[in-house]
Amino acid sequence: MKVYEFKGFPNPARVRIALAEKGLLNRVEFITVDVPNGAHRQPAFLAKNPFGAVPVLELDDGTTIAECTAITEYIDHVSGEPSLTGRTPKERALIHMTQRRAEANVLDAVATYFHHATPGLGPQLESYQNKEWGEKQRERAIQGMRFFDGLLANQPFVAGNDFTMADITLFAGLAFADFVKIEVPADLTRLKAWRARVSARPSVAAA
Repeated sequence: MKVYEFKGFPNPARVRIALAEKGLLNRVEFITVDVPNGAHRQPAFLAKNPFGAVPVLELDDGTTIAECTAITEYIDHVSGEPSLTGRTPKERALIHMTQRRAEANVLDAVATYFHHATPGLGPQLESYQNKEWGEKQRERAIQGMRFFDGLLANQPFVAGNDFTMADITLFAGLAFADFVKIEVPADLTRLKAWRARVSARPSVAAA
């Protein structure tokens, strides 16, 4: 398998953590796509993902899979335990629901703030910016943090008792928030404790 990525970006980090959790890092060739210099918008990469976003997983038969959720679904079923996407219909539904909430209300909100209310990737790549919209998404990200802090009052991980792709997404979103200087509010102690526990996982260090 090959993964096209730009290491250090939040979405590639999600895939690396998932691969590490499944013990599959040594089965993947990582290929750098120079996103800051626009390589993701060149024909060679667009042939793999017409939407021009990293990461992309390329299988040995040439099949390409984009979108972190889809990539995680695939690698979760290549190997056995631990399950990142759920074992039963109920688990799968709850994990996917929570993952989507983490994506929309934290990770994507932070990304929108980055691309619209900061210089982002620079004037050559940020062809349209709406600062007011970006600032609104910063507020949404903080609201999302508060939601997850409340969720963690009754369970150790954001989708229940086990570490899943929902935790990976939220963790990547908070890392991105650090990068763009959106601080986790001081009173969100449960979220901060959860983050410390996730940071200590071997998969995070390996990724």
